[in-house]
Amino acid sequence: MKLTKFCYVLFVLSFVFNIYTTLAQEKEEKMKALDFMIGDWLGLSTRIDKGRVISSEPAFQKITYKVDKHIISIDLHSESLQLHTVIYYDEESQTYYYNPFYKNGSAKYKASYDDGKFVVKASDKKRFIFKLTAEGQLQEYGEIFQNGKWVRYFEDNFKSY
Repeated sequence: MKLTKFCYVLFVLSFVFNIYTTLAQEKEEKMKALDFMIGDWLGLSTRIDKGRVISSEPAFQKITYKVDKHIISIDLHSESLQLHTVIYYDEESQTYYYNPFYKNGSAKYKASYDDGKFVVKASDKKRFIFKLTAEGQLQEYGEIFQNGKWVRYFEDNFKSY
């Protein structure tokens, strides 16, 4: 009887450990997919209206892993925007979360990693996309869904330094 209970407890503990290990590996892989964003980046932030550039300004962002690579921290600085963002992957919901903090508040958006792009869904009609260009530059751009198509309203292009 005692041996049976012991075997049962051992089986349950083994099962739980395997699930935990699998989830930890999944999270590690999901965060590793975003390695392309990590670095110190210097570039230009451009606002766009109706396909035309309306303003550009220098921008700097530092993107680092924190908490033993369980989160990514983005610190963006430009003349018009100071932003701190935390990105993490939640194993339970199998979703990335993008959490920007502004001077006037914060938000929490779902995100995904598809075809080499990190896509943040701010709403059904607004998204932000991070990708690495063929030249090795980090590009982030924002799009709004208007008249049945996605229209770019800002674009940031960064070089590693």
